[in-house]
Amino acid sequence: MASFKKSFEGLKSTSHSAAKGVTDTAVQAAEEAVQQVADSSKETVNTAAEETSRQTQAAIGKAAGKATDTIKEFGQKMESK
Repeated sequence: MASFKKSFEGLKSTSHSAAKGVTDTAVQAAEEAVQQVADSSKETVNTAAEETSRQTQAAIGKAAGKATDTIKEFGQKMESK
């Protein structure tokens, strides 16, 4: 009976170690997946921010060009009067 109990305890210990190993591996894999998603999200946000900045700069440039043209036209009209 003592031998059976000892075997059972050994099996229990081995099962516990195996379960812990599987759990640790699953947790590590989940952490890596979350990190990859976070990194991907950062990259997407950075890309979107860069594109927004480019579009904003283009719009500012276009508005400045129109403002310059309007001022020139106004100046020419004033000179002709």
